[in-house]
Amino acid sequence: MAKQLHRSFRDQQIRSLLQSYIDKEVELRYILEILKIGRSRFFALLKDYRQNPSEFSIAYKRRQKTRTISPEIEKNILHQLRWEKRLIENLDIPIHSYNYCYIRDLLWQKHRQKVSVPTIIKRAKEHNFFLRRPKRKAHDREVLTNYIGELIQHDSSHHKWSPYAASKWYLITSLDDYSRKLLYAELVEKETSWDHISALESVVLGYGAPYAYYTDCHSIFRFVQGRDSIWRKHYLVTDDVDPQWKRILRDCHIEPRYALSPQAKGKIERPYGWLQDRLIRTCARENIKTISEARQVLRAEVDRYNNHQVHSTAREIPSRRFQRAQEEKKSLFREFMVPPPFKSTKDVFCLMTERIVNSYRKISFHNLEFKLSGVSVRDTIQLRIVPNKKTGIADIRFWCEKAFLGTQKVRLEDINLVHF
Repeated sequence: MAKQLHRSFRDQQIRSLLQSYIDKEVELRYILEILKIGRSRFFALLKDYRQNPSEFSIAYKRRQKTRTISPEIEKNILHQLRWEKRLIENLDIPIHSYNYCYIRDLLWQKHRQKVSVPTIIKRAKEHNFFLRRPKRKAHDREVLTNYIGELIQHDSSHHKWSPYAASKWYLITSLDDYSRKLLYAELVEKETSWDHISALESVVLGYGAPYAYYTDCHSIFRFVQGRDSIWRKHYLVTDDVDPQWKRILRDCHIEPRYALSPQAKGKIERPYGWLQDRLIRTCARENIKTISEARQVLRAEVDRYNNHQVHSTAREIPSRRFQRAQEEKKSLFREFMVPPPFKSTKDVFCLMTERIVNSYRKISFHNLEFKLSGVSVRDTIQLRIVPNKKTGIADIRFWCEKAFLGTQKVRLEDINLVHF
């Protein structure tokens, strides 16, 4: 880029140097060194000076007129800024600042109007739609893993995702640490162990078994002594009891890892913040009231994040980074195979409990009795339960040591899933 001489020299100084060259008082190489410019730039200045010495000036002149936007675009910008202000003033939803990039994207999607973010910010300041953000620590996170599947970040977030919704919902998400690709994202009304197991099943069957899963210390993921039971047995310590989630990780040979603080989960908090911000704003503008409608919005935002958004840390689009790692064989995902002696994925991705065979060769489970053949009194029977929320039916698969005893179907309302 040409040096901006008007920032370093006055017109009279340049005239003096040019005249010294014309009068052969100073050699060209000294003038070029003083001005820090090249020969072509110097002779262009010399030409202008010779044509009109008295009017010669190096003052900057704007060559292009300032662009103006149409009244329709102006109207749409202010309309969206008013929407943003209403969201910020609504204390029931977690929106605390304006998102000018979102407005830019929305204007293009809805009206095919191309507007720059600085233009939107300028209008925001002029019409009092601007909040000065507090100073934050510089974003210095980096990718610490070397392979896809080396670490899967998994968490949930509980918010009122739409101001028109009657209640809050849970967003459950799984993120590949290396590529930053969201491998799973779903909204649920209540958070249960089964919802997280379903997320785990989706990732393992869709991509393979990863090396490790990274979660917080929620009771769904980890037993912590002194927290998870009032009437606890005092000889039990942290991790002496395996929750449903951890049992399945063990069957899949996946290492569990735990974050000991919210700050330790910063990598997954950024996608959550991005999704949360966009999801709430879109649900508000589209008058979303039900979780099924919100799920459609979520799918669109996940597609944008995975396939169109350049990640601020990885500096790549997550899906492209994920695909490139696959092509370069930089993957720790392993093909999932049902471990013996199990016969189906239902025997792995399930809720587990045990019962003892009574003297009538029956077992009881939540006021239900099951007659089993091929068992003896006092045998331990393992129940592997697969709920289906759509049909309201659960499959219960019975195992005694390594023998499969059969399956029974029961209504979900007849068993207490909260127990798990």
